[in-house]
Amino acid sequence: MGTFVVFLRAVNVGGRTLKMAEARKVLQDNDFRDVESHIQTGNFLVTTTMRSIAKVEQAVGGLLGEHAGYDIVAIARRPADLPALVAEVDAIPVALKGETSRYVSFCAAPPTADRAAGLEEWDSAGERARVIGKDVLMEFAVPFHEAKLTGPRIEKVLGVPGTARNMTVVRALAQKWGT
Repeated sequence: MGTFVVFLRAVNVGGRTLKMAEARKVLQDNDFRDVESHIQTGNFLVTTTMRSIAKVEQAVGGLLGEHAGYDIVAIARRPADLPALVAEVDAIPVALKGETSRYVSFCAAPPTADRAAGLEEWDSAGERARVIGKDVLMEFAVPFHEAKLTGPRIEKVLGVPGTARNMTVVRALAQKWGT
């Protein structure tokens, strides 16, 4: 049995609703065990006989997309990946003057070196991105809702789907499920 943390992209925003209780039931009814969710943005802990992250992503996205009636992208990580990511982010000193928030975009696959370099050259006042393995640390000195460095922009530059969470949520999940 393998345990995975799964992040859903773009649920419960823009009219794309998915009730977490229903999502947990759909997953439990389809051979996922010990299903838990955290807040309403599509963060799940699941245990399954599947060992492949790609298979877990495909199964969760497919099942929940069929239930919701729209395509759902699911991105999975192993629980131990979260505390390691938090430690890596915390080791990066604040270098953006006036930084007020940090987010992580969990990406479905690692970007190519050229695409990662292109993202890290992002030049917009008060915004910075840094690729960490498969993921992207986004640093902001502007309000998040005013940022130009958005999830869709990161996907376009990197060429891979992703979903962002603020570091408060990432830290909570690392503490809750990261053992």
